[in-house]
Amino acid sequence: MQRLKPFFTMLTMLATLPILAQYTDVINSNRPGVSKAAFSVGTNVLQFELGGYTVKEEHTPLNYEISGFGVDFAARFGLLLEELEVNVEGTFQNDTFTSNTSAIPFEDSRSNFRSFTIGAKYLVYDPYKNAEEEKPNLYSYHANRRFKWKSLIPAVAVYLGANIDSKNNPFVPYTPFTQSVDGGFSPKIMIATQNNFAGGWVFVMNFLKDRIGTDYSDFQYILTLTHSFSDQWVLFGEAQGIQSDFYADNIFRFGGAYLWTKNFQLDANIAFNAKDTPSVFNIAFGASYRLDWHKDKKIDNGGNVEDKTDTSNRKKKRKKKNTDFDSDNI
Repeated sequence: MQRLKPFFTMLTMLATLPILAQYTDVINSNRPGVSKAAFSVGTNVLQFELGGYTVKEEHTPLNYEISGFGVDFAARFGLLLEELEVNVEGTFQNDTFTSNTSAIPFEDSRSNFRSFTIGAKYLVYDPYKNAEEEKPNLYSYHANRRFKWKSLIPAVAVYLGANIDSKNNPFVPYTPFTQSVDGGFSPKIMIATQNNFAGGWVFVMNFLKDRIGTDYSDFQYILTLTHSFSDQWVLFGEAQGIQSDFYADNIFRFGGAYLWTKNFQLDANIAFNAKDTPSVFNIAFGASYRLDWHKDKKIDNGGNVEDKTDTSNRKKKRKKKNTDFDSDNI
C-alpha cells in the first residue's frame, strides 16, 4: 500500500501513479494482507508490522474444531541499497484442539510458532526507474489517472529466506494429527510482482515454495488487489492458494487500512475459505510503524551545489581583495 497525501505538490500525484523509487513519503506496509510487495521500505528505514487474529476452524468429516488466537509480526529494514531489504517475520499461535468423535473424544491445548523466518528481498526489475514519461503531470488531474499500457509491466523482486521450526511443533505441518518431530532449518523462496495502476490501484502477486526439502513442503500463490480511494483510506481483496501433501486450501481476505500519520498505519481484515475440511474464519487487527532515517542522495544540478574547497578559496580571495566585485554574492 503506497499512498501520498494529496496536497504536497509533486508528491501529490504519486498517489495515483507508479512509484518511482523504493522510499515513499508515507509508510509502505505489507499489511493488512499476507502478500509481500516487490518494493522495499527504503534505505535506513526500520519498520515494524504487528497484528492479532482469532482462530476458528471446524472439520465436519473428522468432527473436530480449533479455536484460539494468534499474533503475526514482521521487522523490515532497508540495507545498503534501495533495492535490498532484510526482514524477520513470523506467526505465534495459541489454540485449543477439540475432537468430538464418539470413539476417542479429547481436548488438547497448543501453543508454538506457526512460522518463523529470516530472509532478504531484492528488487531485480523496476519498470518505473528513470522513466521520464512516468513523471506526474502537475497541470492535469485526468492525465495522471489515464490508463497506461506500460503499467501492465510489473516490478519484480526475489526473496530468499530460512525457516526455523522447533521440535515437536504441532503446527508443522498444518494438521492436528501430525507434527514436525525434528524441527530445524528449511529454505523458502519467492517471486513477488507488483503493478501500480493509475487511480490508486495496486496489484501484487506472490509465488512461493516453502520449507523446501522437507516432507511437508508446500507451494503457495497470493493475489492481492488494493485501492486507495482517499489520502488515508485503502481497501483490499486477496486470494491465497496452498497446496501440499498434508494441506490444500483457498483462503480469501477482505479488509482495509487507515493512515493515522505518515509513519503509522492501522488495519483490519477477515479471512475465510469455502470448504468444511476444515472451514476457516478469522478476524484480524494490526498496525504498522516505521522509524525513518532515510536521507535522499545529494544531486549536483549543475552549479547550485558548491564544493567546500571552492567556497573556502573564494572566502580567502574576498579577505585579500575585499573591494573587488564577486559575482558569487549575487
